[in-house]
Order: sequence, then C-alpha cells, then structure tokens
Amino acid sequence: MLTINDLKFDEKGLIPAVVVDAFSKRVLTLAYMSRESLAISMEKGLTCFYSRSRDELWLKGETSGNYQHIVSITADCDRDALTVVVEKDGPACHTGTDSCFEDLLFESEERREFRLKELYALLEDRKATMPEKSYTTYLFEKGTDKILKKIGEESTEVIIAAKADDKKETVYEIADLAYHVMVLMVQMGISVEDVQKELGSRHVIDHKVKQEKMTGDNM
Repeated sequence: MLTINDLKFDEKGLIPAVVVDAFSKRVLTLAYMSRESLAISMEKGLTCFYSRSRDELWLKGETSGNYQHIVSITADCDRDALTVVVEKDGPACHTGTDSCFEDLLFESEERREFRLKELYALLEDRKATMPEKSYTTYLFEKGTDKILKKIGEESTEVIIAAKADDKKETVYEIADLAYHVMVLMVQMGISVEDVQKELGSRHVIDHKVKQEKMTGDNM
C-alpha cells in the first residue's frame, strides 16, 4: 500500500483529486489536495481540500453540512493524481447541484448510455405535467393501487418467462417490471439514490458476514 510520501505533488505542493460517488459512480468534482489536506482527509475519513483561490485548507461540508465520507483513495500509475470515492451527505457543488459536472458539451447518440436517473426524471415530469395519451399519466391518475397491481402482474410475467428458460422474454419482462417499480418510486417519493444506498448498506453487511465466516473457518 502506498503512503503520502510515494505521491508526486506539483511545484505548488498540490495533487489533483477526482471525487467519485460510491453509489452512482458519477464524477462529483475535481479538487486539489496538499500533503496536509490529504493527511487530514485520511485521518478524519472526510474530504479535505486545498483552495487555490483562497489559499487555505477547507473541509468539505464544514459550513454546508454536505460532508463527503471517504470510501477509498487511489493513486494513478504515475502517482500524480488521485481518485477519491465517497459517500456524500448532500450536493457536491457549491451551486447546489449533485455534481460539479452538469453542463453537457458533447454526447454521441449512437453510444449514449441509458441512465436510470434520466428515466426517473422523465417519470417525475410526467407526474408533474400529466400529458394526455400517456400511459405513465394513466398510472399516476389511477394511483398507487393500480401501480401495485401492475407490479404484481409484471412480476408474474417475469416468473413465467424465467420458468420457460426464455432469456429474451425474461429480459423484456424484467424491463417492464423495472419501469413500473420506478413509477411506484416516483409516486412515493423514493429516489434512485435511496435504493442505491440501501443496496450499498447490504453489501457492507454481506462483506462483514463473509469475513466473519472466513475467520470462523480458519479457527
């Protein structure tokens, strides 16, 4: 494992740190760390950066409450840049947005990835505007009972397709189920991040259980 002394800081004694959300894997911000701020980050388990404009250290979240809890810090192959994976308490950007990287400059239509958060945002818009002749509008108009009924129906379709060992049909039905579950999430005000955090907490528990089992097996 590396130490701070193994890193290459620039002529101003700084090293760039790319901060990444542990759950969404989205890049949150690019900041700089000095030896002192990096040491503080590792000691506290919270991101502490060096402000080049103010010429001082700043602990992220100290005034806003939007702390970033460090999961890991990794150096690149040249050891002159860092990736800091964090669990955040709130928006990463001082403007109040989730990430500092919000303004799209270019995106390939052919290679563009599907994003659950974009589908979620679309469903939120459907609920807010309720456009006519929209199936999603129909579900929101009918309410929670109708949405739950559709989730039950789609769950059954997944079981039938999987039981028939039909991979293509199973994928199709899982997509239908996922859509209706997300409609329910919007209806109840449950965000994608809420589910990601819950799954993440279960991963930690599972990891601990595995470690305890391995320790027990070696006794």
